[in-house]
Amino acid sequence: MATVRTRFAPSPTGYMHIGNLRTALYTYLIAKKHKGTFILRIEDTDRERYVEGATDVIYKTLRTCGLNWDEGPDVGGDYGPYVQSERMGMFKEYAEKLVESGHAYYCFCDKTDDDDDTKPNGLASANRCACRDLSREEAEKKRAEGAVCVIRQKIPTEGTTTFNDEIYGDITVENVDLDDQVLLKSDGMPTYNFANVVDDHTMEITHVVRGNEYLSSTPKYNLLYEAFGWKPPVYIHVEHIMKDAQHKLAKRDGDASFQDLIDKGYLTEAILNYILLLGWAPKGEQEIFTLDEMIEAFDLSGISKSPAIFDGLKLKAINAQYVRALPIEKFMEYATPYIRQTCKREDIDIKLLCTTLQPRAELFTDIPAQVDFIDELPAYDLELYTSKKMKTNPTTALEALKKILPVLESLTAFDHDTVHDALFKLIETEGVKNGYMLWPLRVAVSGKMLTPGGGVELAVILGKDETIARIKKGIELLEAANV
Repeated sequence: MATVRTRFAPSPTGYMHIGNLRTALYTYLIAKKHKGTFILRIEDTDRERYVEGATDVIYKTLRTCGLNWDEGPDVGGDYGPYVQSERMGMFKEYAEKLVESGHAYYCFCDKTDDDDDTKPNGLASANRCACRDLSREEAEKKRAEGAVCVIRQKIPTEGTTTFNDEIYGDITVENVDLDDQVLLKSDGMPTYNFANVVDDHTMEITHVVRGNEYLSSTPKYNLLYEAFGWKPPVYIHVEHIMKDAQHKLAKRDGDASFQDLIDKGYLTEAILNYILLLGWAPKGEQEIFTLDEMIEAFDLSGISKSPAIFDGLKLKAINAQYVRALPIEKFMEYATPYIRQTCKREDIDIKLLCTTLQPRAELFTDIPAQVDFIDELPAYDLELYTSKKMKTNPTTALEALKKILPVLESLTAFDHDTVHDALFKLIETEGVKNGYMLWPLRVAVSGKMLTPGGGVELAVILGKDETIARIKKGIELLEAANV
């Protein structure tokens, strides 16, 4: 196989949609799978849609995800991306070559708002502008007189155009159904549909990954390749990512961008792993992949022809696996800012707290609500002491707390093993189930149904004095309620 060269060519129009990130990932994996070159090209010729700062979002996202490009202008010893607007000189030259060869023509129709630059105001036939029938002399005379014009592709009026896609196979369209698209605008700027073809050829791109909304434009691209005598790249058109069976995933629905997901507490590695599986299926049972493992496993045959449905529960499950596999020090690094949103106590053993949080953690953004009881015991309903599973109720809870209190008060050390051994000795002496004692303790010290640990862990995290005070408070509340 010839050297594989792929490109990710986003437009700087805002945030990094996960569909764009998936395209970048697949493009990167194809290049790396074949020891090829991955290129980043910023397609910024549509200045009306340009968003300030969007290019920085693209750079940061790719770098954060480890999708580093291999080629581009030197920027302080590093590679910068290719920027389409900085390559303007050649597009006019290529467009005029097509005019000379009869594959394009000057169009002098009026400008409107619903086209790249102009709208044909006279149709020679369906999808064909009357300007295509002007002689070269007539066109040059108009230009010499200062008439504003664009350059349009001259699509054949008869026959068919066929192209091959790696996912969809051979696709044939009737040329009569294709429009004479604008290649060069009146201001000299190329349209996307022209610039991407010229750029892909001059950059020797061998494989192009893009959304299947471009399937309808690909026949026109192939006619351009044919007109220039160039070899077209391998096309890989991928299906949309959908919110559900009827609706595309959109920014207004939330979770549409990489940054949205980061802000919700997802890990970069988990997001990338999940996006890999949105439209691609591995051959085996493995679902969790490092980037190196993705490169090894990725194969075009695994790409689906069906739209991928974004499943938030699946993403959360994958994220949970990544979170729980983190070294405790790394988990602490991620978790501490979230802990400190609701827990300000300086005497808390953060590492101990993290060891109880990590086995239950799915999203870092869930942490503040899990630890908000540490600084201050919240008001709680005494029915929390009722548990069918533990066979407890407020009455049994009161009895349990009265027996737990002197045991914990007598301890001179208050580490995990000491508290654990003392409580389990009490459980054995009383001849009751673990939950009979530990569930009331858990409720009394946290005032919550769901906590980052059991009674023993919470007691140690809070410390002896606070634990004793909260148990006494629980006894007081239960007695006041005449249970």
